[in-house]
Amino acid sequence: MQVKVDWQDNVHFVANNKSGHTVAMDGPPEQGGQDRGSRPMELMLMGLGGCTAFDVVDILRKGRQQVEGLSISIHAERADTVPAVFEAIDIHFHITGNALDPARVQRAIELSAQKYCSASIMLDKAGVVISHSFELQESA
Repeated sequence: MQVKVDWQDNVHFVANNKSGHTVAMDGPPEQGGQDRGSRPMELMLMGLGGCTAFDVVDILRKGRQQVEGLSISIHAERADTVPAVFEAIDIHFHITGNALDPARVQRAIELSAQKYCSASIMLDKAGVVISHSFELQESA
């Protein structure tokens, strides 16, 4: 895996990966940011969300659960001092489908957190407290 990050100006950067995808990053306004991209720490949360979403959908599908939609909300608390690392992260899953088994959903989330999601496991090993919750909605 490899990415390249190029400074554009002020506190604006653009990252590119080997596949040709581009992500814009910008700092906060109090440090000269102009809202020209996500903050780097926001991108870390987005990566965590994508990682665990991929796992949970994959596990549920393999378990023959009829998943039709998944949305994740992530809330993070950061330290008040520099470095402002993540101290706690809450991940809430909203899953839509037909006759979803809550026990299987819970197990899929646990497997993602403890075995498959590299981002989650890395943050956990760094001492970040990560909590998970979910709600199920029957498809219309």
